Amino acid sequence: MESFLPIIQFLLPEFILENFELTSIDRLQGVFHVHIEEKNADQRDPERKNLLSKGFFPTITVQDFPIRGHQVFLHLAS
Repeated sequence: MESFLPIIQFLLPEFILENFELTSIDRLQGVFHVHIEEKNADQRDPERKNLLSKGFFPTITVQDFPIRGHQVFLHLAS
């Protein structure tokens, strides 16, 4: 999975990379599924240090731009 990270960094907005962690990338029947999970807030930020991602919301799936003719779905988990 780490081998995909440089490619994903070019494809995803910086905001996503700052706030989400890449957990897996799957290719099923020519469709890419990129799974990312929300990071906990930085403990050094006094306004956000007590915020934790607890998974209260269901995973959101967003269809993204195709990559070389393959469909791409982003699965965002909190």
